[in-house]
Amino acid sequence: MKAEALRIDADRLLARLGTLAEIGAIEGGGCCRLALTDEDRAGRDLVVRWMRELGLEVSIDPIGNIFGCRAGTEAAAPVMAGSHIDTVRTGGRYDGNLGVLGALEAIATLNAAGVRTRRPLVVAVFTDEEGARFAPDMLGSLVYVSGLQLEEALATVGIDGAVLGDELRRIGYAGAAPLGIHRPHAYLELHIEQGPVLDAEGVTIGAVENLQGISWQKIAITGQSNHAGTTPMRLRHDAGYGAAAVGNFLRQLARELGGDQVCTMGRVALHPNLINVIAARATVCADLRNTDEARLREAERRLAAFLEELARAEGLRITSRPLARFEPVRFDPGLVQLVERTAARLGYTHRRMTSGAGHDAQMLARICAAAMVFVPSVRGISHNPAEHTETADLAAGANVLLHSLMELAA
Repeated sequence: MKAEALRIDADRLLARLGTLAEIGAIEGGGCCRLALTDEDRAGRDLVVRWMRELGLEVSIDPIGNIFGCRAGTEAAAPVMAGSHIDTVRTGGRYDGNLGVLGALEAIATLNAAGVRTRRPLVVAVFTDEEGARFAPDMLGSLVYVSGLQLEEALATVGIDGAVLGDELRRIGYAGAAPLGIHRPHAYLELHIEQGPVLDAEGVTIGAVENLQGISWQKIAITGQSNHAGTTPMRLRHDAGYGAAAVGNFLRQLARELGGDQVCTMGRVALHPNLINVIAARATVCADLRNTDEARLREAERRLAAFLEELARAEGLRITSRPLARFEPVRFDPGLVQLVERTAARLGYTHRRMTSGAGHDAQMLARICAAAMVFVPSVRGISHNPAEHTETADLAAGANVLLHSLMELAA
């Protein structure tokens, strides 16, 4: 069979997605595999077994990133593809997993056809992309590209009090391969869109040309606990009200800045969290995103000013510290064009687009040409057990990945 006629096996890809989804399965068809938990270990073990069955040489680095290498005919810099297999607590079966298993499916297709590439091909599984247990997100790929020191990452304390380095050793994935192993010639990541654009427009392939900058902040609000019935409103120092005011301000800020600005308050905790007691303390997490760095900085500035005014007006003590901060990313124009060209050649509708979510590809873009291939998310639902992508779209994305990798590695 000519290389141009190669297509992935959709049934095999779907079966692997389903088998991996059984690990950490939750009600509704979703998954919970928080980074470095027992479920994550089981998922890693399964993917490593599949890598070895495909003849890949497996390496694991000290932050737990997994790499499966298929040798090329020359000892050139490899072409890398992959993503992550950790999930949020109420995750779906495609987020991250498609990028890893789609890359494995590309390898399986090449193996079956007896096709060799000049450059090696590497399938990557990056640690803690979600940041749901250990902040920041994209932690493994950030360490891989030297954006975060290994020692600092290993000392990270999770939301459950666990230390990242201890958990890596506990599950057996504190590897010995050098950091930055397999320095790539290029990196491609297949992913579900996690938004509604492709599905709403009936387009099959998204050629991702840029990615939003992200600012995560943890805001601590301290007031005074008191009786909910006997304390006059004018004499209250209500941390609960402060938290609500922050949430309201974030929505207003996004409306005022407009464009690509989005703001979210996704986490709130009150103390003592009782119905008849004014909250003494509140902790909220703010998520600010924009494709423009200057506008993202303006959003951060306006939030800081609001917090100062809120503290004065309500007699509260408010502090804020960053949890993660990544500038917007523009992907390699040549790789974006390659995705478009490949999609068109294979007969798939396509469009250029922005990623509203963070991905490992944005970290790899620091050290090599990088880009992403999106496929539709039905109704734009993700980070939810109802997350779904049609089989034909999964196959289309994997075929675009396969042929893009073949051209890059030729």
